This record gives sequence, structure tokens and C-alpha cells, in this order.
Amino acid sequence: MQDILLQTRNAAALHSPTDLGAQATTDIAGALTGVLADTFALYLKTKNFHWHLSGPHFRDYHIMLDEQSDQIFAMTDALAERARKVGGTTLRSIGHIARIQRLFDNDADYVTPQDMLAELADDNRRLTGFLRAAHAVCETYNDVASTSLLEVWIDETERRSWFLYETTRTAP
Repeated sequence: MQDILLQTRNAAALHSPTDLGAQATTDIAGALTGVLADTFALYLKTKNFHWHLSGPHFRDYHIMLDEQSDQIFAMTDALAERARKVGGTTLRSIGHIARIQRLFDNDADYVTPQDMLAELADDNRRLTGFLRAAHAVCETYNDVASTSLLEVWIDETERRSWFLYETTRTAP
């Protein structure tokens, strides 16, 4: 009996009260956690390319990728906390990220600067799609707070995509 009470208390310890309902909690926390995994994957890839960049325009690209990685990382805590606020749970480990991330890692020894920027532009566009999908889930349940945050992040992600795209263009 003591074990059952302890298990019940431990399970209840992570249950945050919400008016959204059980299915909303499951769906919203799941959508936000998926985006969080992709956000961490994009953050690390952006830092990887920032650290391993070499060639012409090094300084400009290095600074741009540092700024972008800071912006990406800034999303992580709010995403995780939002999943908790609606009564769900979120990422627990690097392994958890690896199991659910949809953006691919790049472990290559060398990637040209142009390929780095093009890959990050593609990944940011994909993240925009994941953010829009999470927005649709949150909108279904009238989770205004999550949709508001997601709208800001969609705009930021589109801006990063635009900068990366324009940086890879050649002069006419």
C-alpha cells in the first residue's frame, strides 16, 4: 500500500493544473516537445557550423551564426516551460532529443560555408513548418498563450531563413 501511495504522489508531482483538458494537454505538450527537440537540433547544428566555419566572409558568417544560435536557444526554455504549464512533460535527455528530432544532424568533417548556409536555410524553413503545425494543434484547443509564442517564433525563423537564403545568393 505504501508503494502505491508513493507512486501516486510521484505521478501527481508533475501534474500541473490546467483548464485545457487531458487530450489538449497530451496533444499540445507533444507538439511543443517535438518542436523543442528540433530547436535543440538546429541550435547545435548552427553552433557546429559557427565553430567549424572557414573561408571567405568568415567574420560575417561567424557573427551571423552566433546571433542566430542565440535566438534559437532562447526559444528552448519557453517551449519546455509551456509544455509543463499546460500539464504535460517535456524533454528529459539528449537521447530523448535524438529519438524525436526531425531535423538531421551533420557530423561531416568539413562542410563548405555555402553548403552550411544552404543547409541551415532549409532547416529553418522546415522548423517553420513544424512551428506552424504546433500552432494548429494549439489553436484547436484555444491555447492562446502557446499560439502567441509560436507566432513570434515563426516570424523569427522566417527571418533567419531569409537572411541565410540571401547570404547564399550570387550577384546578378
